[in-house]
Order: sequence, then structure tokens, then C-alpha cells
Amino acid sequence: MTELTPNEKQRELIENTDGLYHVDAGPGTGKTFAITRRYGAIVDQPDIEPDDILLATFTRSGAAEMKERIGEHSTYALRELADAPIQTFHSHCHDLLDEHGYAAPTHLGLEERITGSTRVIDDELIEAELFREFFDQFRSAHPEYIDFYRILSAPDELLDVVTELASKGVFPTADGWYRDGESHLDGDFETFKAQFDDVNEPRNDGRKQSELRDDLSRFGRNKTYLPDAPSKSELRGGRGTKQLDDEVAAEVFHEDRTDLKAFVHDVYFEYLQFALRRNYLNFGFLQLFAFVLLCEDPQVRQRARFEYVMIDEFQDTSEIQFKLALLLAGTDNLCVVGDWKQSIYSFQYADVRNIRAFEERLEAFSADLNGDTDRVSFETDDLTRIELKENYRSTESVIELSEEAIMTPASSGEDVDTTHEDIVELAANASVDNTVVEGVRHDDEHEAVLSKVQEIVGNDDYAVEAEDGELRPPEYRDVAVFTRKRDYGRELLEVADEYDFPVAYDGGIELFRTDQAKLLLAWLRVLESDADRGWAVVLERVGYTLDEIDHVLGTEGYPTELTTFRDELRELESVGAVARRLFDRYGFTGETADTLLDTIQSVYDSTTLTHGELIQFIERGIENGSIVDVHANSGDNSVTVQTIHAAKGLEYPIVILANMNSGSFPPRSGGSSVIQYQEPVGLRQRKRYSEDRAHPHVYDSWQHDVRRRCLPTEYDEERRLLYVAVTRAEQHVVFTGGENPNTFLEALPVTVGEAEIDIDPLGRDDRAVAELPFTVTTPDGPLAHTPHSLMDESVFERTGARMESSPDPASETRGRDFGSRVHEFAEAYALGDDVTPLNAHEQRVKAFIDDLPGELYVEEQVTLPLEVDDRRVTISGIADLVHETETQVQVIDYKTDSTRRAQSEYRKQLSVYYHVLSEWFEAKEVTASLFYTADGTRERIEPLSRDEIRGVVRQHGTHGNR
Repeated sequence: MTELTPNEKQRELIENTDGLYHVDAGPGTGKTFAITRRYGAIVDQPDIEPDDILLATFTRSGAAEMKERIGEHSTYALRELADAPIQTFHSHCHDLLDEHGYAAPTHLGLEERITGSTRVIDDELIEAELFREFFDQFRSAHPEYIDFYRILSAPDELLDVVTELASKGVFPTADGWYRDGESHLDGDFETFKAQFDDVNEPRNDGRKQSELRDDLSRFGRNKTYLPDAPSKSELRGGRGTKQLDDEVAAEVFHEDRTDLKAFVHDVYFEYLQFALRRNYLNFGFLQLFAFVLLCEDPQVRQRARFEYVMIDEFQDTSEIQFKLALLLAGTDNLCVVGDWKQSIYSFQYADVRNIRAFEERLEAFSADLNGDTDRVSFETDDLTRIELKENYRSTESVIELSEEAIMTPASSGEDVDTTHEDIVELAANASVDNTVVEGVRHDDEHEAVLSKVQEIVGNDDYAVEAEDGELRPPEYRDVAVFTRKRDYGRELLEVADEYDFPVAYDGGIELFRTDQAKLLLAWLRVLESDADRGWAVVLERVGYTLDEIDHVLGTEGYPTELTTFRDELRELESVGAVARRLFDRYGFTGETADTLLDTIQSVYDSTTLTHGELIQFIERGIENGSIVDVHANSGDNSVTVQTIHAAKGLEYPIVILANMNSGSFPPRSGGSSVIQYQEPVGLRQRKRYSEDRAHPHVYDSWQHDVRRRCLPTEYDEERRLLYVAVTRAEQHVVFTGGENPNTFLEALPVTVGEAEIDIDPLGRDDRAVAELPFTVTTPDGPLAHTPHSLMDESVFERTGARMESSPDPASETRGRDFGSRVHEFAEAYALGDDVTPLNAHEQRVKAFIDDLPGELYVEEQVTLPLEVDDRRVTISGIADLVHETETQVQVIDYKTDSTRRAQSEYRKQLSVYYHVLSEWFEAKEVTASLFYTADGTRERIEPLSRDEIRGVVRQHGTHGNR
């Protein structure tokens, strides 16, 4: 095996072991090689042992790889490094608390202790259930906070606030907040005022109104404010005004948050008590107590310090982790390595400023920690910066494309602050540069992706480098498809399965929506109470028809084989044993079954859930689409499908970046939590309960609606995601999109052509068998229809109203993906989210909604129960928009069709909604109409009678769906 030789910059890092170092290590620059060699150079010094060096990584697998590489290139063997502090921050904090942390909670005024048996909860599903259990107790014990309970949609958002505050180093004490924690909650008015001024500045040399005033043109639309809120004209100023009054910044920032801070404090502090009493800590609490212990106990701090501290992937650190590193460093031998352009985990509280402003934060955090006593024992003014510039992964063409990506606007008109001066220019080490960079688009994008893969495989135009350095035709295994949103990857796998296409999924799936989870839920229902909902799924699984199932349920004449199996399950002691027995019976094997089994058993063991509450837990998982990581294998020669987040740290010869569509990448913003923490405005609530008017009501916060328009967008991280995706490619990059490409694809130096759909189905003998990590099935439930199931699909086939394959934008159809995006925009805009129309259809939707004067209800779930020929049938659907005025209620459905040929079928859909709303609003006139986004016209629909709907149901059969 050839010994690798470090390049000049790597050698500088390896050989200079003492002092403060900030290393900019871009993708493919050999940072792991350099870090492990540097570690070896340090540990091989006289008087230095592995226990003198902390090497912090961000994954256990990363730590294992580091140890293995160090063992190959130092005097210490892998066995001797087994207990060396080469580990994650969480793991090291756990070790620290295990040895010294028994009384750490007392520093916050907690009487509870951390013991050797304290568990670490690293499963979000388990902690969510534990927090739900805690919050039920909290509500009972604190009736004084009833107004906050009334505005919360779910306790999970409070857990999110607690977790984020812990990552910022904001901790509660028995009588207040630790150190300067409350100042974080109060926010920073000066920083906010600067952001306010920036968006409130008139544009075009004062001739055009400010961005903020323009954004507030819909202020108050579809919102209900308390009486003290200003009117739109009072807030924005009169006609001709170019900006908001300067005093508005103070009005929206300074509001009384005494009760809110008290509520969050008590939830936070008592959840810490609950966790300690239940003998567990989560990752955030591990860091919390380790930090407090190191701050408050100088003897522990002295014993816990290291001669050398190195931190890998520093762009992924949180504020508390930066401060922990300073407390653990006994000397100035501190080295951080990372790349700000690959910081993509803000949802896990990573703070890109840690590395972008490393020098400033190093000084500020050290001064903060030393404010009342010396905790950081070294000077911070002698910093060396090293830039690793030689890229060993990608061709020069890919590198140039990635540098363009980090400077590409994510929305039209956006100004990007990043310039070439902010980027360390990388040089390719590749021996050849045969790179293909291209884009394709098609309404049927999933099929277009698969067609493109087949075009690539075996094609010398996309040749990849073999192990011997020669070029070879690509195989399926050389291709990875990345998506911004997980849903797209799932849809792509469903289409691939239809063609028996070789794909492997790597990442998160909606675990509780799999066949395995639904069948387990059914049997748990049977075991709990012989519930019909459970038996119906079990019977359908073994082949009973719906009529036969109705008969069995009516007579309770369950098959002997199944009742015997039920009785066997009831004899088993644990839910894990039940699941294992079930999976054995039904032949469920593989990663999905194993993950489900482990998750269910862990939740049951870690909480006080009864079997009935476990059923509710699974039902919530189905409803919420809870995500769990599963890795499904499709043999050795298959395409990998991943989200961009899951792909970080990996590399592939060919990358296809799919779903480059407006509203998908970047994704449209959804609704935010009612209670949230956000810099620089601190702790806030966007709704509040009040009885100030005739009827008690949950009111919107007008201050929030102004503040959120002053805060920066999250598009910088979306650009970094694009950069990460491109830099995974070694040789070729292909972008794919649908009918409405995103701004990224339009602005990048990429030629986009029309895709040709041509997929050759592969036989099972042609490839390894793919096991999808989920199975698409009809959901279980009562006999039911949807409005769509009552429509005559042949009408759509004849008219093309729903066909998705037309390449002509002017044709009758715009494609299902396009229709979904228009509906997503309409929903977001009606809810008051800050979204911008991206095409003429969405502009017409915006104008239409702006003209509606009444109260709007969005995506309303409606169910119409009917008796049809002595059978109970339900028709359930979702109404796009309900508009209520003082005298009238209108139900409106959006359609992107350019003709009216399918209107007779849409009438069935609207008729169902009409009859449900007529019951809801008995005192008001109810009308139903279609809004055609293609031309902005609204067509009123005369609804079918209930008897006519029953006739439609008979035509389609009364069995419905389960």
C-alpha cells in the first residue's frame, strides 16, 4: 500500500502542534488525513499520552474512523486507543458527569442527583413521549398557566424551545436563570434595530417604498389582533409614505414578557427535575450539566482539562459546545477544523457563526467565561489560520460549479452577501476533467430522473475513474440522487419500484406508515379490546374480502387460527415479544422491521405507557409522519437515493440533484411554533389568549407579524445545502426539475434541456432485488370514499385535465406536481406566511385571496356520513379554502386546468364539501365554487343532492377503501 504524502498546507497543520489554529478545510481536502496525522505527531511526543488529547468528532462512526486511522500511523495500536478521548461532545460530557457529576444539579438549585445508572436518551420519539408525560403532570400542577395551554398546539414545541435554549447555554435555576441567561431571553434591541432599519430603508434613492412597508401591504389580512393593534394605515403611514416610523421598531420589540418567561422557566426547570427523577438525561442536558459543573467547580475543571484539544467539523458546533471546548482546554493548544460552506444543521442548533466569526467569538466567549473568575487560562490573541486548498475528490469543473452555487440567489431579486473573497479557492488534484454538468426538466420528473440514470449507465460520455486511474463506463452504483425534501425521495422510490429499477434508500422514513407498523397497530388493538379496527386489518391481510370482513365483524365469528394466535400473543410478557412473534409469523425481516421493533420496545421500556397509550403513540406517529433513519439495501449495483443532509460526508462519481423546483428547494416555509426563541428578538409568542372582547379568543400578535419581516431569511443555509450537494460529486453533476424550476437552477451556469422519457423496465434477473424501506398501501379504517374516488377518471384521461406528461406549458395540463405547488402556495398565502408568487397561477391566487373580505379557513378536513343501501359510508376530503362572512359561507377549490371539461367531476367533490359545511353553518347561506388559476375565473357550482351523491356511490361500489 502506497504511503500518502501530505501536501504543503497539510504538513503545516501536522507539524505545528502547539498554539491556536483555525483550519479552513473545504470538501475533499483531506482533513481527516491531516487531523489523524497531527494527532499521531502529538501523541508520539515524549511525556504525552492519549489521555492528554481531546479529539472531538460529531458522530460515533467518525470517532471510530479517527481511532482506526491514528492506530495505523502512530506508536499506539487501535487497542490502546480504545478508551482514548476521541469521541463526540455528548459522549465526553457523559464520561465527565459519570466521574464528577453526582452533585452537578445542585448548582442550579436542583436537589436531584446524577448517578452511575442515569440513562442517556438519544431517541427523539422516546423523549417526545416522556415530555408528553411530564407536561400532562405539569398542566395539572400549574393551573395558573391556563392561558398558555390554550394557545399551544402540542407540547412538542415547548420541548423544542427547551432544547434550543440548552444549546445556547441558557439554563434555569430554582429562582431565576443561570449567569446571564435571561439577557438571551430578552433579546438584543440594538441588533434588531439595525435589521429593522435595513429593511425599512426606502429603495431606489428614496423613490420607492421600503421592503418592509411593501411586505406589510397585507398586514392584518386573515388575522385577528387585540384592540390595541394599529390599523394597517396607522402602521404603514399614509399614501406617499416610503417607510415605517422609526418608533415602530421599539413598539414591536419591547413588550411585556414576564408571564411568558415565567412559564418557560417553570417548564424548563421542572422538566430537568422530571428527567433526573426518572433517571435519564438527553444530549442537551448532558452538555448543560457538564458546562455548569466546569464553570462552578474549579477542582473538576482543573482535572478535566487537556493539554491539546482538536475539534473536527467545527461548523456543526453549537454555542454551548464552543464554550465547553474553551473550558476543557488547559492550554492554548486548541485547533478547530471545518468549513463554513458546509454548515447545514441549524435545525440541530449548529451555529455557523462559530466558524465564520471564530476569532471574534473566541475572544467574546473567553471574556464572558472569565467575567467573574478565571476559567479560560490562555490568551486568545495569537491565532494562526491554515487553509487546505488541494481537493482530492472532484474535478476542476465541479469545484468551479460549487463556488458558483454558494453565491447563487435562492429567490428572484435576492442580494447575496457572499463573494469570491469569502471563499478559499480550491485546486483540483484530479488527473482528468471530463465533467458533464447539465440540467433536464420534465413534468414527469420522477420518470425523467430514471430515464436519465439509464442514459448515463454504460455511457462513455459519463465515464468515471476506475481504481487503476483509467476511465470506465458508469454503473448504477456510481449514481446518487439527492433531494432537498424527503417526500420526493419516497415518491421516486415508488416510481422506481414500478419499473423494478435498482435503487437503495438511505435516510429517514415515516416508520409508522409502513406495513409492519400498521399490522402491529392492528394486532395491538385486537389484544387490547378485540377492536373492529384491528380485526378488519388482520382479516384483510389474510385475504378476506370487504363483504366477508363485514360479516365476520358483525357476527364476531373470527377464524379459529387467528383467535388462537391472539391468545398466544396475550400470553407474552412484553410488547417486544409480541412484535417479534408477529414479524416472524408474517415474514417481516430486514432493517425496517428491526428498527420498528427496537423503537417500540425502547419507547415501552423507557416510559410508563400502557398498551392502550402505546396504541395512541403509534397512531400519533402515523398522523405526524414521525421520521426514523433506516438504511435499506438493494444489492451491490444500485442507485442511492438520499436527502442532501444524509449525503454530507459522502462522495459519488455522479450526482443527480433532483426536485430543483420552486417551493421545494428552498422549501416553502411552514407555520412556526406558537412559542419560540429566535435571535436577536429572544423569547416570544405569536399568539395569545384574551377575554378582552365579547367572546374569549386566541389572538394573533401584530408585533410578531412585523418582527418576522425584519429578520433575515434562512436562504444562506439553503445555498450551503446546494454547495454540499454539488461537492459530493467526483466527476459529473446533473440537475433535474419539473415545469417550474427554482431560482437556483435558473441562475446557475447550467444548460437545461427537455428530458425524454424512455425507461426500460428491468427484470428481476437483471439486478439485485430491491427492498424498499416502506410499502405503499391503502390505509386501514372504516369503509370510506374520498371525493376523488367518486370521480370518473376516464374524463381526465380523455381531456388531459390531469395528465402529467405534456411538455407544452400552454397545454391543457400543467402536471400534478405543478398543481401541488400552486395549492401549497395558496395555503401558505392564506395563512399569512411570507411567500412570493412564482408564476402567473400563483399571482392570480394571491389577487383572489386579497379580495376576500371575510374569515378564511384553510385545508379544512370534512367528512360526510351517508347510509347507502343499509351500509354506512363516509366520504372524507379536504376543502382548499372556506371563506366566511357575516351572512355567507363559500367553499372554494383551486384547479389549474385550462379547460372546463372536467367540471362535472369536480362538481361531485364540491357537493360533498357543500353538504358538510351546510351542517356546520346552519344559519348562513353556503355556496360552492371552483377557482381556475389558469385564467383567474371563478365558477359557481350547483351541488348534487344527498340522494344524487348516494347514486354516485352506488355506481362506484359501496365497499370504498380501508
